[in-house]
Amino acid sequence: MAKITFTQTNGTEQTVDAENGMTVMESAIKNMVPGIDADCGGACACATCHVYVDESWLAATGEREEMEEDMLDFAFDVRDNSRLSCQIKVTSDLDGLKVTVPEKQF
Repeated sequence: MAKITFTQTNGTEQTVDAENGMTVMESAIKNMVPGIDADCGGACACATCHVYVDESWLAATGEREEMEEDMLDFAFDVRDNSRLSCQIKVTSDLDGLKVTVPEKQF
């Protein structure tokens, strides 16, 4: 189990309990985090679960794979720390993870 904090662009934070083996996106949907739409249900076929990973957590969340890179081309305001939350698997090592939800999703 890991605690993940989702921050909205207005500064509002929501910390959720995320079960190991789930994805960050699944945890967001389960806990009704605003701004995580997940239109494709986690199939890495859209960019509506886009988040910005806190710089201090980039190594722990791993590298983006080619398919994720391709989908991020459709995301709003992509940055170096952009990830699709459906591609980040929750482990105990991610306890304390902080991500920011973009201003909007496409």
